[in-house]
Amino acid sequence: MTYDILAIGDITIDDFIALNPDEARIDRDERTGRERLSMEFGGKIPYLSSTVVPAVGNSPNAAVSAARLGLKSALATNIGADRHGKECLEVLRREGVHTSCVVQHERKATNYHYVLRYGAERTILIKHEAYPYTMPALPNPPRAIYFSSIGEDGIQFHHDIAAYCAQHPEIQLTFQPGTFQLRLGFDTLRDLYAVTHLFVCNVEEAQQILDTDEKDIPTLMRAIRDCGPRTVSITDGTRGAFALDEDDVAWFMPAYPDPKEPIDRTGAGDSFASTVTAMRLHGLPLHEALRYGPINSMNVVQHIGAQEGLLTREKLDEHLANAPENYTVRRLT
Repeated sequence: MTYDILAIGDITIDDFIALNPDEARIDRDERTGRERLSMEFGGKIPYLSSTVVPAVGNSPNAAVSAARLGLKSALATNIGADRHGKECLEVLRREGVHTSCVVQHERKATNYHYVLRYGAERTILIKHEAYPYTMPALPNPPRAIYFSSIGEDGIQFHHDIAAYCAQHPEIQLTFQPGTFQLRLGFDTLRDLYAVTHLFVCNVEEAQQILDTDEKDIPTLMRAIRDCGPRTVSITDGTRGAFALDEDDVAWFMPAYPDPKEPIDRTGAGDSFASTVTAMRLHGLPLHEALRYGPINSMNVVQHIGAQEGLLTREKLDEHLANAPENYTVRRLT
C-alpha cells in the first residue's frame, strides 16, 4: 500500500479541565502584552468539569482529518504498552487511520496532557515521554508527510525526516512546527525547511522563528519562504489566513463565520493545516485549498477537543456552497 499521507508526531491523551471563572483570572503583562492564568496558590480550587479525549496531538489530528477527507492516512507515533496507549489505538482504527507505524514501548507511558480551559481559550500542561524516534520502514514512499510536534529527545529525527524527503523529492512535506520545534529555530532545522513543500504556523510563531517584530504577513511569509519552504501559510486567528504560492503570489482568506460562540479553540490550527494539505492532495492549487481550511477550523472550535468537529469532504463542500458572499479568496500581490 502507498499511503496518501503519513502523519508523524507525538500522540497524547488530553484531559480538558474546565476552570471555574470565579476561581481563576487572566492577567495581562503591560510590558510584553502576554496574558497569564492566575489561581490561588496552596488552596483547593473547584473546577467545573473534566473531559478526556484520547488519540490527539498535532499529527494525530491531521491523520484523522485526512482520513475523514477520503485519503489513505497513516500515523507514525509512539505509545506506551498501557491502557492509554490501547485507547489511542482504538480511536485511530475507528477513524480509519492505519496504525502499522505506531510503535508500542514496554515500560514507557503514553503521553497524557492536562488542558486548563478558561472559556474558549486554554493553557496546556504538557509532558513528552522520552521515546526513541525512528523513521518507519515503508515499502513505498507516501505521497505526503505531515510532520509536527515531538519531544525534546527527537532532534536527530528531524534530520532523518529531512534526509528521507531529500531521497524522495516527490513527497509533499507539510511542516507545522510544535512548541519544541519553534524553540529550535531555523538554523538547527535548516535541512528540514529546505525540503518542506508547505510550511504552516500562526503570526506569533512566524515572528518567533524569524526573531522579528514585523507585522506585515506577506512580508513574514516571504521571509520564511527564503528559509527554504516552497509555499507558506500563516494564520491570524479570527482575522483569517494567508498563503504564499510557488509563483510568489500572496493570498488572503477570511475566517468562516462561527454559527455561535466557540466552545474550545484547541485544534483550530491543526484542522486548518491538515485540510489545506489534504485538499492539495485532492489536486487543488494552494489558493483553492485555502478556501477549505477555515471551514474545518470553524466547526472544530464548536466542540471540545481537536477531532470531534472535523468534517468530511461532502460537508466541507456543503458549507462552501452555503458560504456568505464575502467568503472568498483574495489575491494580494
